[in-house]
Amino acid sequence: MAQEKFKIKNLKFKINDKILSCVLASILFFVFTGTSVYAESSYVLPYPSSMPGGILYKPHLVWEKIMKYWYFGNFGQFEYNLKQSDRYLVEAKTLFEYKQFLLGYSALIKSDSYFSQSPLYLELAKKENKNIEDKKNILRGAALKHMEILYRLKNEVPKTFEWTPEKSSSTALSLEDTISESIEIRKNKL
Repeated sequence: MAQEKFKIKNLKFKINDKILSCVLASILFFVFTGTSVYAESSYVLPYPSSMPGGILYKPHLVWEKIMKYWYFGNFGQFEYNLKQSDRYLVEAKTLFEYKQFLLGYSALIKSDSYFSQSPLYLELAKKENKNIEDKKNILRGAALKHMEILYRLKNEVPKTFEWTPEKSSSTALSLEDTISESIEIRKNKL
């Protein structure tokens, strides 16, 4: 009887050990293969940096202008513009989420401007007979991730926003049209 209890306990331990091994192997597989089970695009956007109204925002804008000259060559300028496009898209997304529509609108326009510049530097690099395939894939991934964010924003942000400054007349901002234009800019780069 005691021997049978020992065999049953030993069998349960082996089964639990196998289940634990399978779970650990699955976790390790996802960690080391970089497979994401949540994101639709593997391109990763940065965490929001200093935001308008923050004490470090204006020095950050000056630093941004200085860094433009730190990135040398066509590939460097490609990376700089794409990085700034990512930054301003995240800024716009965050501002829209906090109902800061005017600031979000401005950030989205900046993101579009930087994104539009990135492919131009790739074309210049191609004319210099440089291999741009890896950078084109990065640009495609960025465009897909940006569009994913923009489609989500399009559903969450009001179609228009009436901005009324204190001492002048109001201005209507068509947020839906601006977001649609941003999506088209990225679609053209796929």
